[in-house]
Amino acid sequence: MDTAPVEHLVVMGVSGTGKSSVGRGVAARLDRPFVEGDDLHPEANVAKMSSGVALTDDDRWPWLAAVRDAMTEHARAGRSTVVACSALRRVYRATLTAAEGRVRFVLLDVPADLLRVRVAQRQGHWMPPALLESQLALLEPLQADEDGVTVHVRGDVEATVADALRLLGEQDARDGAAATGSRAAG
Repeated sequence: MDTAPVEHLVVMGVSGTGKSSVGRGVAARLDRPFVEGDDLHPEANVAKMSSGVALTDDDRWPWLAAVRDAMTEHARAGRSTVVACSALRRVYRATLTAAEGRVRFVLLDVPADLLRVRVAQRQGHWMPPALLESQLALLEPLQADEDGVTVHVRGDVEATVADALRLLGEQDARDGAAATGSRAAG
């Protein structure tokens, strides 16, 4: 039986960064279930965004709770996950970190001009390009005390998946060295 602690990787960022594609790629590489955060939005949120109206915090809280609860459900079954969720603000990420298990973030950083092109060309998504600007204004980058990494997207999905996994591994190595150093110093 696997006794490794449960870990959730939340692939985050604004619309058009590739959260779902990268998240699915990371999940496949790590052999974990993938949770699509967009699928957990209440119908009222989808209708609101589809009509070009940005969500408010009051709209987001039930959705973020649903994402957190989905991670906890997997954790209770002993499963680590990969989740696609915008998680734009630190306070939203705090809600997600209340899930059972370790919650780590992978912020996909894509230049705004490229995002505008991607979102304008996207087919079949209910979120209109007009809402990108509100997301860019709302985005709070990861802070040094948050458990996560920022991936500067420069290539295709596979290159981004590889970069994310490499950076997460480097973070683990730094965390392990810091813990070893503090034990040795004590």
